[in-house]
Amino acid sequence: MNPCNHHSVSIKEMQKLCVSLVPIFNHLQPTEMEKIVHATRSASYQRGEQIYGAGDTSAQLFIVHRGLVKIFRLSESGREQLIRLLEPGDFMGELALFSGSPFDHFAVAMEQTELCVMTREDLNAFIEQHPKISLRIMEEFSRRLERAEKLISCLTSEATEQRIAAYLVELADEHAANSFTLPMSKKDIASYLGTTPETVSRKLAEFQENGWIEQSGQRNITLLDRYALQNL
Repeated sequence: MNPCNHHSVSIKEMQKLCVSLVPIFNHLQPTEMEKIVHATRSASYQRGEQIYGAGDTSAQLFIVHRGLVKIFRLSESGREQLIRLLEPGDFMGELALFSGSPFDHFAVAMEQTELCVMTREDLNAFIEQHPKISLRIMEEFSRRLERAEKLISCLTSEATEQRIAAYLVELADEHAANSFTLPMSKKDIASYLGTTPETVSRKLAEFQENGWIEQSGQRNITLLDRYALQNL
C-alpha cells in the first residue's frame, strides 16, 4: 500500500471519528455525516501552542478530536481568567463564526491536540440542509451560559473553600464516580475559581486532613465525605 494513501485514509478516519463525537452532528445519518467529514480539514497543535487569540477573527469552527484546549481571558493587569476546558467532542469559535466579531479570549493547546476545522460557508450550508444542527448549537450555548452563571454566582457569593469544594463535587458528578483525575493544574484551577495556587493546595490539604478527600499523586482525588463538602 502506498504510505501516502495510508496517511490520507488515517486522516479521513480521524475526521470521521472527530465529527461523530460532536453533539451538534451525531444525530445525522451516516451519508450526511460523510459529507461533513469531507468538508473538514485537520490541524495539529503542540502543548502551549496558541490556536487563536483575543483580537483575532476567524470564519472557522474548531472541533477537538484529541487533546485538551484551554479557553481564557486576560485582565488589564495581565492576570489569566480560565473560562473552560475543551475535551474531545467539544467545539469552539462558534460565536466569532456567526457574528464575525473578533475573539475576546485565547485558545491554547494544553497538550498535543488535534482539531477538525470547518469553514463558515460549509457550516451554514449544512445548517440550511439540516436545521436541527442549529438547535443543537443553541442547546450547547444554553449549557455554557448556565455554567457561566453558576461560576459567576459562585465567585461572588461563596468563600474560597466553598468554591473549591463545589468544584470537586462537580467533577465527581461529571465522572459519575467519587474518584477522578483533576483535568488541569492547580494554577489553572486557581485561575478558574478566582484564587491562588497556594490557596488551592492548602485547602485540598485541609480537606484531606478532615477526612473529606484523599489525594494521591499530583492530580488524583477521591471524595470520602461528599456531604461535608456540599455543606461547607
